[in-house]
Amino acid sequence: MKNRIIDHPVLGKLSEKKVITFTYDGEEYQGLEGDTIASALLANDIRKLRVHEASSRPRGIYCNIGHCFECRVTVGTQEGIRACLTPIKNNMSIESGKAQPQPFEDKQPRTYADFIEDQVGDLDV
Repeated sequence: MKNRIIDHPVLGKLSEKKVITFTYDGEEYQGLEGDTIASALLANDIRKLRVHEASSRPRGIYCNIGHCFECRVTVGTQEGIRACLTPIKNNMSIESGKAQPQPFEDKQPRTYADFIEDQVGDLDV
């Protein structure tokens, strides 16, 4: 947890937080109670969370608010968990580095223009 601010000028001291243990890709790490998976991994200097489905390029945290789906990891047996939104739990087992499933089914529009085209097409008047 070497990359953690422990005395923030606005949030105060974090020394009262309980230290918990979790595993990431088989390695044991520590985080603080209340951390998200993403913040606990960042505090442990881990940046790569998965690989892109098509290009196999490394992916990490991008938006950190749940919009982009870049931080998908596997927790236990459940794939596609967003690390930026999911609280870390003691003894949680997290895996990454593997291609995760696409966040949307192929039939879903990818852009707003696709959405509008689908809507206009459905209105066949």
